[in-house]
Amino acid sequence: MKQFSPDFLRVAAITPELRVADVHYNTQAIIEALRQAAAQGCQVALFPELCITGYTCADLFYQQLLLQRASEALQEIAQAAADYQLVALVGLPMEVEGKLYNCAALVSGQGVLGIVPKTYLPNTNEYYEERWFSSSRDCPVDTIQLAGKAIPFGTDLLFTATNFPGCVLGIEICEDLWAVEPPSGRMALAGATVLLNPSASDEILGKDGYRRALIQQQAARCLAAYIYAAAGPGESTTDVVFDGHSVICENGLILAETERFQFSTQIAVADVDVQRLNHERLRNSSFSSALPQQAFRKIEVTIPAGLVERETLIRPDLTPTPFVPANPALRAQHCREIFQLQAIGLAKRLKHTGMKRVTLGLSGGLDSTLALLVVQQAFQKLSLSSDGIVAITMPGFGTTSRTLTNAERLAKSLGITLRQIPIRDAVLQHFRDIDHDPNTHDITYENAQARERTQILMDVANQIGGMMVGTGDLSELALGWCTYNADHMSMYHVNAGVPKTLVRYLIEWCAESVYTGETSEVLRDINATPISPELLPPDAQGKLVQETEATIGPYVLHDFFLYYVVRHAFTPDKIFRLARQVFAAHHTPAELVRWLRVFYQRFFHAQFKRSAMPDGPKVGSVALSPRGDWRMPSDASAALWLQELDELQQSIEEG
Repeated sequence: MKQFSPDFLRVAAITPELRVADVHYNTQAIIEALRQAAAQGCQVALFPELCITGYTCADLFYQQLLLQRASEALQEIAQAAADYQLVALVGLPMEVEGKLYNCAALVSGQGVLGIVPKTYLPNTNEYYEERWFSSSRDCPVDTIQLAGKAIPFGTDLLFTATNFPGCVLGIEICEDLWAVEPPSGRMALAGATVLLNPSASDEILGKDGYRRALIQQQAARCLAAYIYAAAGPGESTTDVVFDGHSVICENGLILAETERFQFSTQIAVADVDVQRLNHERLRNSSFSSALPQQAFRKIEVTIPAGLVERETLIRPDLTPTPFVPANPALRAQHCREIFQLQAIGLAKRLKHTGMKRVTLGLSGGLDSTLALLVVQQAFQKLSLSSDGIVAITMPGFGTTSRTLTNAERLAKSLGITLRQIPIRDAVLQHFRDIDHDPNTHDITYENAQARERTQILMDVANQIGGMMVGTGDLSELALGWCTYNADHMSMYHVNAGVPKTLVRYLIEWCAESVYTGETSEVLRDINATPISPELLPPDAQGKLVQETEATIGPYVLHDFFLYYVVRHAFTPDKIFRLARQVFAAHHTPAELVRWLRVFYQRFFHAQFKRSAMPDGPKVGSVALSPRGDWRMPSDASAALWLQELDELQQSIEEG
């Protein structure tokens, strides 16, 4: 059994080595490319427009010998596709009912499955296709005879996989993508999830960026994978040059591209997540409510499993931190945008209420630090005095000198008001009131401190005529790692849309790009501080005895789980398989299942907290507000998901 076969389709966009009008040479190059693609586990391979003959044959297209050899070569390529267990789309000229058509033929172990003629024939500037070819609109037949078989012929063909749920192939050719209304849009509405475009777009200055943008936009608009194979430098350069820019894109994300301007065969390979595409369509009301504009003939196709085992996925977006771009420049851009979204959200709330003062708890930890920086940015946007920012540090039983000192240093460097209100005496009095032994360090011991702090922050907010700003983050909301009606509650929650892994990068970005000197220095130390609620007393040496990630698991794992559970609704089995590839060097399969179980248990159990969470800005594609993105019963059962984890755990134990 292939590890990822149920969900992922491995595709290849190929620019083969080519000689103009040399059908034998081109056929062998295509077959060799099929062999190479099969060796990489590919299941579907796309070749450029008219690749069997070459796109630039010009008046040679009228030669009967060329047409005859191309038709014979199609059968040879179909046999090779069967031998290498691939579905392949190749281009060739075909004579039908006395007219010549620019065609794309889908072949597999089942033979020639169908042939799609080109609709839009460019006939301006360097293009002259109408001299040789007729448009699909001019074709009077819907089947043709080829090697003694009736083959479906037309632009109304969709190829439905019988053994791959949700996988439907649609075909348009080159210029179709540049049309005002590309045919692939109608195909997508009719169910096509993988769109194939064999192309021969020549290259001029700046065209590659425009082409890439068209592919990304069409893939995103159709909520589909868009595979584009371009003719390469082997085409004639009498008047133009071809660069061989082949692209694999999924819902706007470029997964792979070939190297341009290479005479040798170039192959781009990637794994397309068909399940994810179908999920996107389910949750997109604009797509699901659109009606198909055209009737299509459905041709059944069997997608081969591939010749080799696929132990790992080929996807650039599969990283340990799906919320954080790996590219430093893009990461900085995201941080800047998120910081502005948080700040403008709070600024709007302050402007609406007319309040010019806020309180927030400043612990010297990650979340409260980010919240304070956001508050300061919001005050700057409204030209409010920083005196109105009242940060309160509230040392308790577990407060360490490192976090307390960092809170004081940060407040001083930013020039804001800092108040210190110790909570030990108040909490001890509360323990006496409720008859709780202060030596019993249980959940009551911890939560009493959190609620005392929230009471102070709320009451001081009333005292100064301002609002209390919350500091918790998205990851804590997902896991329920917050005390109900304590740090769970605020009057505006600026970090509600920011996961823990991203909080670190936002503070790092602030240290590098927004602040300098003492502020920058203390931000870096805060980033290096272990994550802890600091609710339990330190040991005899004054060191932490309570680290969050030792209790609930690494945040890098939980954020990974959160992204794929909420954003893509993947099953526990699929999430585990993805995590196993990404975290293999750091976590055993047993550890991954353990922490994934913790995630599901806590995520389901904590919904009642999210159902009552305060307002806060959405900043990314995952949000948990009950008023916006995530609506879930507070008493929903996790049994289905935990059962699948039980089965996973059993399979691991059995080896």
